Amino acid sequence: MRLRALFRTGLAATLAVGGLAAAALVAPTAQAATGNLRITNVVVNGGKDIVLGTAAKKVTVTVTVSEDSPLTDVWLGLQQQFGDDLKFYAHGEATCSGTGMVKTCSRALTFDPRSDQITNTSAGPNGWQAYAQVDAKDGDFQSGYYPSVGLRRQTVVTMDAGPEPVRKGAALTVSGRLTAANWNTNTWTALSGQSVQLQYCAYPCKAYTTVRTVKTSSTGHLKSSLTASADGYWRWYYPATTWAQPYISNADFLDVR
Repeated sequence: MRLRALFRTGLAATLAVGGLAAAALVAPTAQAATGNLRITNVVVNGGKDIVLGTAAKKVTVTVTVSEDSPLTDVWLGLQQQFGDDLKFYAHGEATCSGTGMVKTCSRALTFDPRSDQITNTSAGPNGWQAYAQVDAKDGDFQSGYYPSVGLRRQTVVTMDAGPEPVRKGAALTVSGRLTAANWNTNTWTALSGQSVQLQYCAYPCKAYTTVRTVKTSSTGHLKSSLTASADGYWRWYYPATTWAQPYISNADFLDVR
């Protein structure tokens, strides 16, 4: 039986009994190929990390295949696996284009934080793999795992600077709040103890500079007091960790008189 057949029937049986852990047993653990068919490139989400909020999102996996015969079956998947523990799995048949040697095949897969497959521990660069199985009409075949991108929790930073307008030399206050998608509760929750950069750009704005770095409070709030000097724009920049999305807040213009 062809590996793809094992892959399909084994996964279907696993899903039928309500679990995912056994699905790791039905896909090959290393690349295998016959004939001259070659998978030359695999791209997930355009090569960018997947940023996920609290709603389902489609993520596209694209493979480039070199083969002189028409393709009969292309199966693409994404998974996160640590050792024998399969945390997440999405899969499906791809749609292909191209009639010459080079063919491109894509499949949109669903990431849904409301499912029990995705929790906060799913975020980060580790353990993520793309999987591809390709069959051609002449019997050529290739399958294997390929490097993928990371998964990040979506973030938001609010911004408020005041008072508006403010007198030159007077005190001004810049505040905000950092929150992130919480996949354990499917809500937006505060991120505490995170370093966020306060940036300023004098009018007319050409380039922002970092004025200082502020840590978020236990409720995710940010606050900094400064002296007003000139008209300009203020914003927060959260560079993030490997599990969160970098975020730049909206800019707030302050009129200094």
